Amino acid sequence: MPNTKRVGVYTGSFDPITLGHLSVINRASKLFDELVVGVGINAEKRPMFSPAERVDLLEQVVKPFHNVVVKTFEGLAVSFVISCGSRVMVRGVRPLTDIAGEFTMMMANRQLNPEIETIFLMSDEETSHVSSSLIKQIVPHSSDEMLAKFVPVEVIGPLRQKMLEN
Repeated sequence: MPNTKRVGVYTGSFDPITLGHLSVINRASKLFDELVVGVGINAEKRPMFSPAERVDLLEQVVKPFHNVVVKTFEGLAVSFVISCGSRVMVRGVRPLTDIAGEFTMMMANRQLNPEIETIFLMSDEETSHVSSSLIKQIVPHSSDEMLAKFVPVEVIGPLRQKMLEN
């Protein structure tokens, strides 16, 4: 009997995970039997959090979602999607800011593997302006209560600690 489990894969750097990411995870988890959140490792980038730290933070935040698993990957996202037993890549987009880049990436992924379909989930109005760069800019000037409007509460302490180290 063939495997009929519907698996979706949501890839990103998640450095750090934001409420926008969490919104996409929440909504995508309802569309699939299993959602794999893939933490991309790019040796050429200098992330704030190590891959293991990003996985740990994500695992804490996605605990309420019983069908979500977190994994790391290197290389092409389309190859990772296939390795997860999926043919569906989930991408979260913010209005206007992400559309052109995500469309270009989708077309490149289609050239790399035409069997992969990309599903775009538009970010919620409350989180459409949130980016990891914005988070890094506002951390030194924001209270924990203010930061909780942008990132999951589990991320605030580690985020502050990383900012002190850098």
